[in-house]
Amino acid sequence: MLSHSDPSIGHKPRPAEETGLLLREASRRLVEARERFLGFPGNMAFDDSDSGHLLAALANNVGDPDSEDASGVHTKVFEREVVAWFTALAQGDPETTYGYVTSGGSEGITFGLYVGRRRLPHAPVYASSAAHYSVRKAADLLRMPLVTVECGPDGAMDAEALAKLCRAQRHEDEAAGRPPRGAVLLATAGATMGGAFDDVPALREAAGAAGPCYVHTDAALGGIVAPFSTPRPAWCLGDGADSVSVSGHKFLGVPVPCGIVLARRELLPSFPVGEYVGARDHTLACSRSGLAAVLLWKRLRQLGTCGLRALVHRCQDTAEYAVGALAAVGRTPGGTGTRWPSPSTGRRRRCAGAGGCRRRAGAHS
Repeated sequence: MLSHSDPSIGHKPRPAEETGLLLREASRRLVEARERFLGFPGNMAFDDSDSGHLLAALANNVGDPDSEDASGVHTKVFEREVVAWFTALAQGDPETTYGYVTSGGSEGITFGLYVGRRRLPHAPVYASSAAHYSVRKAADLLRMPLVTVECGPDGAMDAEALAKLCRAQRHEDEAAGRPPRGAVLLATAGATMGGAFDDVPALREAAGAAGPCYVHTDAALGGIVAPFSTPRPAWCLGDGADSVSVSGHKFLGVPVPCGIVLARRELLPSFPVGEYVGARDHTLACSRSGLAAVLLWKRLRQLGTCGLRALVHRCQDTAEYAVGALAAVGRTPGGTGTRWPSPSTGRRRRCAGAGGCRRRAGAHS
């Protein structure tokens, strides 16, 4: 609760000084909370206060990044650079890969499943028991049956368990005298609570038992970690995924929630040009934050690929140190998280830890 004034919105205008005081108090509290931010996937080591001038104008990236719109108030030139960089990271072909800056990982998951549903309209979604909870919401919105697949001892989806479920589905289809429905597979690269990476080629082969297959990789955190890890997990477009989504604010450090989604362009549904926007639009949101695209571009430009590789390795070294120092268990090699027994309620409140107590080593290194 803010201490200096009432934040309610009234019928009459309020004094600018009072509003400014409330905002400064909110900023102070956010900075204080950052010092106790523990266990949530978010890099807080940034300060973009020098970019405040961007708040002087609307930045609305309507429609596809590679399609100009009639308004002109957009930052698509920066967004295209972000898409190009992530396309290379995910081993995609720049000529045949589509992408855009999203509001976060959950929108990326929904977009991937949406494209999968358009390709295989009767296929269920197969996701591991360790998949992010937004997968269930996305499947529900798209009215896609969701099948949960068991994980192996390492926390990754069990390929044999997936194959067994897909074979059973194929037998059902044959018994009903209908064509195979196929499978929309949701792979996870860097599970939320365990850090495990699903093996995309192995899972794609297993899902083939159901018929045609579409694979989306939820790489909200792991998509930036995996390319610089040894051994490198098989997670991306180059490994057989049809679409991937990565979070922008979790590992990179950006002051607004954002993400990126990529997909093979040939798999996209076709849409007409917007009636008044004047831009092609395959996105889910239509109007999207141009500010997020610029800030994501800024962070990538500041780091460069070499700087990002160094950051990943530093985070992994920090996680390895934490494993030894705390005698923790459960960390997946190449991941970014460490778990240990839950502390007292009072200590959890002071540290603001997620899921009892979980430290993501990349958040403060």
